[in-house]
Amino acid sequence: MELEKEIKQSLFKSPSSKAVLNIIYTGSWLMGKTVQVLKPYGISAQQYNVLRILKGRTPDSTALSDIQERMLDRMSNATRLVEKLRQKQYVTRVECPGNRRKVDIHITITGLSLLADIYDKIDESENEMMKKLSETQIESLNEILDQLR
Repeated sequence: MELEKEIKQSLFKSPSSKAVLNIIYTGSWLMGKTVQVLKPYGISAQQYNVLRILKGRTPDSTALSDIQERMLDRMSNATRLVEKLRQKQYVTRVECPGNRRKVDIHITITGLSLLADIYDKIDESENEMMKKLSETQIESLNEILDQLR
């Protein structure tokens, strides 16, 4: 559906202004779809992102600062997210004996199992969200978004 109909606005300051609003609106729509997939698993999109980062580093540990740098939402509080995941037994935290500010974080077997369960559902959701676009259009969209940033 066209942005104008979605947000009930027919005039925009400029095509650039409309494009920015369209990207923000579409990003929110995509995030909402992802949140719906994650809800039954009891984790947020930011927690899912942390688990994906940690899985990519397995079997190595990851420092909190590395997680923060790789987060999709850089405004997220990585310390709080990791603590919530630790409470759910999806990750472990090990303080460095020589430097208490340095903490090594690992994804647990339980965390890896959760991701395995979620991946298929996320793939289905992503395919559903992007089904109106051809592979060529998706590649073009990725190029345009990369250029924009």
